[in-house]
Formats: sequence, structure tokens, C-alpha cells
Amino acid sequence: MNKILYIVRGVSGSGKSTFAETLGCPVFSADDYFTYMDGSYKFDASELKQAHEYCQNITSKYMKSNESKIAVANTFTQEWEMKPYFDLARFNGYKVFSIIVENRHGNENTHNVPTDIVQNMKDRFELKL
Repeated sequence: MNKILYIVRGVSGSGKSTFAETLGCPVFSADDYFTYMDGSYKFDASELKQAHEYCQNITSKYMKSNESKIAVANTFTQEWEMKPYFDLARFNGYKVFSIIVENRHGNENTHNVPTDIVQNMKDRFELKL
């Protein structure tokens, strides 16, 4: 069985999660950590490390259960941010596809990230071709 991990990258508001949901597989994101059972979203920058650990842990759990396809949708503006997922994929026998989503649809981000923060994400976005 071919196992696939999709790493879906892009700045806030680009449509990462929306795109990832079209892949027909479980989708995980650090944003899940800040999303409550009632659907409300309460971001706390001081808990970002825990949010990313949560996302890595749930991805690992699904890989260990041999889920055939998994998507992780985070900004991943820097190469090092993807490394834990590449390591998990290698350890669990997953092929990785990195997909960059651009905001060509003109939508605003659903988490109301300020424009200057989004610009900072764009400025530090690393791309390896």
C-alpha cells in the first residue's frame, strides 16, 4: 500500500485547510489546538509550541495506524518547520508531497490574522525547487 503525507503550505488566508479538505483524507493543523468543540477559535501565541506538538503527535498517531493518506495544513514558511513531518514520514514509510497554496481567490483569512503578520509570512517564505 502506498502511504502519502500531503504537506499543505501557505500564508494565512491562502486556503490551505479548504484545499486539504478536498484531498479526501484526515487533515491536521496546529489551528486544531485552538479550535474548541463548539467550533470557536481562540488563538494564543504563547501556546504555539504546544499547538505544533499536538499536530505532530496526532499525525504520528494516524501514521502508526497505517492511514493511507494524511494531510497537514500549516503555514510552514520555513523549511525547518516541515522537518518533523518529513522525519515522521520516513520513519513510517510515507511518501511526501509538499503543496503550496496561493491566495488567488482574494479571500480574507478566517482567523483574522493582521495584514502585517501575513506580509511577514510572505517575506520569510522559503521555497525549495
